[in-house]
Amino acid sequence: MTFRVPSAIIPINETARMQAVRRYDVLDTPPDGAFDRVTAIAARIFNVPIAIISIVDHDRIWFKSHHGLPVEQIDREPGLCASAILHPDPYILEDASKDVRSLTNPLVAGDFGLRFYAGVPLHTHDGYNLGTLCVIDKEVRPITERQIDDLRDLASLVMDQMELRLSARTALERAGRANEQANLMGREIEHRVANSLQFVSSILRLQGRQVPEDVAEHFEKAAHRVGAVARVHRHLLDEENVAYVSALAFITRLSGDLADILGMPVAVSGEDAQLTTKTIQSVGLLLNELVTNAAKHGAGAVSVSFAATKSDCKLSVCDEGKGLPPGFDFAAQKGLGMKIIDVLAKQLDGGVATSSNNGRGTCLVVTFPRKGDLAVA
Repeated sequence: MTFRVPSAIIPINETARMQAVRRYDVLDTPPDGAFDRVTAIAARIFNVPIAIISIVDHDRIWFKSHHGLPVEQIDREPGLCASAILHPDPYILEDASKDVRSLTNPLVAGDFGLRFYAGVPLHTHDGYNLGTLCVIDKEVRPITERQIDDLRDLASLVMDQMELRLSARTALERAGRANEQANLMGREIEHRVANSLQFVSSILRLQGRQVPEDVAEHFEKAAHRVGAVARVHRHLLDEENVAYVSALAFITRLSGDLADILGMPVAVSGEDAQLTTKTIQSVGLLLNELVTNAAKHGAGAVSVSFAATKSDCKLSVCDEGKGLPPGFDFAAQKGLGMKIIDVLAKQLDGGVATSSNNGRGTCLVVTFPRKGDLAVA
């Protein structure tokens, strides 16, 4: 007998959507600890017995992870996830027995007795909903905007993991060409590191929402710094050559990210130089700390400049604040941000100095030697 899905629950882009489902090659794959951790966290945050990562196939809803539910798939027609993928917004049923969208659904009206459902679509970068991350209960319950945001964040983590697996498979398929293998593998490593770090950063932020405010601040700071490392690695993915990186282009892109996060302009100037990947990673982390520090403790505009000679490089970040107090000693500072700047500078065999920004503020300047980098022409 041929199974037919009612047209009312078929997206208008169903053919292209199913091509996207096949592209990720996730259907009928074995259980995976990364996805199981996400559903466990979702169930714990919402205090519900069931959390599911679902993929909507042409005639079924298959569960990549099914916390608290001993089944691997259901038919597509009665599944609420089939309705949840029709729109980009979360699909919420606080009391499914009284919601017109679900009154006759077998999962609600039948023996299963579903009462609460909250699902967020698993949205691909090119606009297709593969399935959902959903939480389920047999009891009626309210849901807050903050909880919906938590579910959205967890759904983003699921897609990060799926993109990671897709890129890894793609890299392996292309690695047959010997002259491209080193570049592909280098980019894949950066992708893996960036996604993993972003996963950790998001988890820290989620956990920070569950603790008192004084503790949450520390979670947020940790998440920001882990996120900074992820941003550095993501920008390395924009480089054609994984061995050497255009310093000024990299600094400009990363400064743009920081400007968006901080909600203030960050001006960039200077001259270019080709630095090794190892060097540019430390430069990126330094830039994050220096710009964040200038925005927090300074005032006015923040400016970044980079200069290079055949023997050394200089990264400067300036603000327009009131300047440093008389007798300021950078080495004596005990703040975590200053310590991180000092450690990163030493990793480059460099040092940190302070100066006045033409009498209008403060500049922190990191100077480091060029070792293994391409000399300036």
